[in-house]
Amino acid sequence: MNRFETSFSAGREAKLRYMDADFQVVQTGEFVRCAVTDQPIKLNELRYWSVERQEAYASAEVAMQRHMEVIER
Repeated sequence: MNRFETSFSAGREAKLRYMDADFQVVQTGEFVRCAVTDQPIKLNELRYWSVERQEAYASAEVAMQRHMEVIER
């Protein structure tokens, strides 16, 4: 699979600890799930997460959507 393919054959889900500029793999796997869309995100494509909420996001737009939901509460 290359970066231009849209299908994703799910392997094992990883467990991560999200830190300020990086993440630590707690349990090995190939992907994590977006906290908002439940979309699988390959670890090498993971760019957006929340340290405070320990959540991963599929895109900047999704991360902003989640941020707005949280501050509106």
